[in-house]
Amino acid sequence: MSTEVSKVLRAALFAAERHRNQRRKDAEASPYVNHPIAVASVLAAEGGVTDPDVLCAALLHDTLEDTETTADELRDAFGGRVCDIVLEVTDDKSLQKAERKQLQVVHAATASPSAQLVKLADKISNLRDLLNSPPADWPAERKQAYFDWAERVVAGLRGVHPGLEKVFDALISRRPGLR
Repeated sequence: MSTEVSKVLRAALFAAERHRNQRRKDAEASPYVNHPIAVASVLAAEGGVTDPDVLCAALLHDTLEDTETTADELRDAFGGRVCDIVLEVTDDKSLQKAERKQLQVVHAATASPSAQLVKLADKISNLRDLLNSPPADWPAERKQAYFDWAERVVAGLRGVHPGLEKVFDALISRRPGLR
């Protein structure tokens, strides 16, 4: 097995271990690790992305934000580039939610292309989840607000991957309230 494939599989295992007790907010409370796997799958299967560091970062993109994992752990296990990509897409949880969301909009255009790919795939995955198995307690207005916000974030990512942008646009066209 190539070292690149091995590294991606190690990242999947690391994410599974770190997110093992977490659940998604959907009605089925699906395992959280399904989300980072879906993000990496969007990049690889739909976007044709083969860069192992980008795929690792996709698998690990929520570990700093949602687990006790440290940047040093990621750097030691997966290298500086993977860690840097993950840091670029990680929200500062010390800030209020509204400020974190606004910073995603502001920072999208200045992120590295690798971080932009991870962010775009993350938004695609989240929109699919909202359309196919939304949180039971989210009214249509909250879903609509998420779609609107995701569209503002992705506006700053335009040009990074036209094919994935088309996938995103197709999902946006299905936003709640437009059916």
